[in-house]
Amino acid sequence: MSNIDPITGLPKELGVWEEITKEEQRIKVRKVKRKFGKIITIVEGINKKDINLKELAKKLKSKLACGGTTKGEAIELQGNHAQRVKEELIRMGFAKETITIE
Repeated sequence: MSNIDPITGLPKELGVWEEITKEEQRIKVRKVKRKFGKIITIVEGINKKDINLKELAKKLKSKLACGGTTKGEAIELQGNHAQRVKEELIRMGFAKETITIE
């Protein structure tokens, strides 16, 4: 019985819960100008209880070939990557309609 997810009633091996949580996120991607004119891209709105932010940040940094970090409930990436972040998040399984660029 421990292999059955109590919320969905399906086997845990299917990983359905993670896909459901990805579709329910309301993600905001925005650009901020920092000291010395440097631009960073901030990804907010991802619930860190459902999705591992550090792992997601690592994947984004690798795909976009940039540096970055996680601060609180946000991912900060060095550079102007707003459109590319949206595309990568869609490839990772997040719903297109839930991602907004500000």
